[in-house]
Amino acid sequence: MARRAAVRQDNAVNSPVSARRPRVARGDEDEDAESGSHAEAEESGADNRPAESGRAEGLDTIKSYLREVRKSTLLNFKQEQALGKRVMEGDEAARLEMIEANLRLVISIGKRYMNRGFPFADIVEEGNLGLIKAVEKFNYKRGFRFSTYASWWIRQFIERAIINQGKLVRLPVHVVERLNRYLGKVEQLVHELGREPRADEVAAKLKTSVAEVDDLKQLVRTTCSLDSPISDRQDTFLRDVIEDPLCLTPAETTEGVMRRAELMAWVKELPEKERTVILARFGLDGAESRTLEEIGQEMGLTRERVRQIETAALARLRGIIERKTMKRADLL
Repeated sequence: MARRAAVRQDNAVNSPVSARRPRVARGDEDEDAESGSHAEAEESGADNRPAESGRAEGLDTIKSYLREVRKSTLLNFKQEQALGKRVMEGDEAARLEMIEANLRLVISIGKRYMNRGFPFADIVEEGNLGLIKAVEKFNYKRGFRFSTYASWWIRQFIERAIINQGKLVRLPVHVVERLNRYLGKVEQLVHELGREPRADEVAAKLKTSVAEVDDLKQLVRTTCSLDSPISDRQDTFLRDVIEDPLCLTPAETTEGVMRRAELMAWVKELPEKERTVILARFGLDGAESRTLEEIGQEMGLTRERVRQIETAALARLRGIIERKTMKRADLL
């Protein structure tokens, strides 16, 4: 993953990650409460995420990373201000120290995005990228806590990655913002109701229509690869069982062949010159359909003369078809 390389360049942020979603207003929590929250996040992140077969090595890497994060020391307000000043002055060591000291914040926020079909390692990686961005843009002179400011950036990076996962077409920013708001309200209702909310309940929270909620729900559905195996033996794939709406069924193919044969029989009843024009004009001779100009050049006739022959041929063909179908109807 390209973003992983970006994280590895920062020695302090050597983690696996990618995801996205805002709604964690941390505020100015005291150091003890913040420490407890981060510790709980780390335990939860390590123990509750669903195990994926064949990813044992990846899980070991995450656990090792979480152990390293626990060793980081949280900063108090004065330390944040001092480091923030040094970062603004271009001190690289201060930048790395600020990042290392806030890796727990990424874990704390990242655990809220688990069980969304996005690997926890990727969630952490995207969160770390948001943390790096926050450190680079933090203005200590405004006097607020870094965690309050950084939380927004961390959520933004995580949420954008989750929404964009598997999508070949990236969503516009205004659509992403609508999705963020929708996901936040759904999460809130799940906690309130103890179940997945209905579309009308979400619409009431968002003060919008049910149709709008349905559209947003469709946007956040996970994209599945057509190469995804659907059997334990890995010999049957999703592409093998999905019907192609553009592909004709055997019955439709047979009917098409019969209709073409019937049409060709009718065309053969036309005079030779008219038959030649119709076959060439509609590509019934196996070649691509030609223009009046091209047919005229082939037959040594003017474009207008070819048009007259075509008009006469179509009128004659219409009469043949009506006569044949009437006879068939009489027989039935």
